[in-house]
Amino acid sequence: MGWQNRVGQGALGVEVRAKDQDILDLVGILHDPETLLCCIAERAFLRHLEGGCSVPVAVHTAMKDGQLYLTGGVWSLDGSDSMQETMQASIGVPAQHEDGPEDDPQLVGITAQNIPRVAQLAAENLGISLANLLLNKGAKNILDVARQLNDAH
Repeated sequence: MGWQNRVGQGALGVEVRAKDQDILDLVGILHDPETLLCCIAERAFLRHLEGGCSVPVAVHTAMKDGQLYLTGGVWSLDGSDSMQETMQASIGVPAQHEDGPEDDPQLVGITAQNIPRVAQLAAENLGISLANLLLNKGAKNILDVARQLNDAH
């Protein structure tokens, strides 16, 4: 997917009513499992950092041999301070959902009933873990200053 400051950039989403099972079934076959899992990890990372369009956060994801690699970075507005870290998690990407329907298949605003929940949770946990790592290393201070400067303008 490449470095991006907009999480999920390049991924196409289709908005469907949450309980419209017929339409969910129809659009479910369009899911690309790797892209979906990358988007879940990226969105969980950004949400846990409380990021948005006005904070200097970027993310890169890649899938290789059942491993999801997530690299996240946080920068000060002037670029003088930054931190980046990479984490990975084992995530199987089967061709079909094997577990049957789930009661609550939605994670970070993404519904994917044909992708195993265990894979989705692993992707979400990877995003949260990477965000926590950066926060523990001082990213919160960088982001707080950036938010204050943005609010002042």
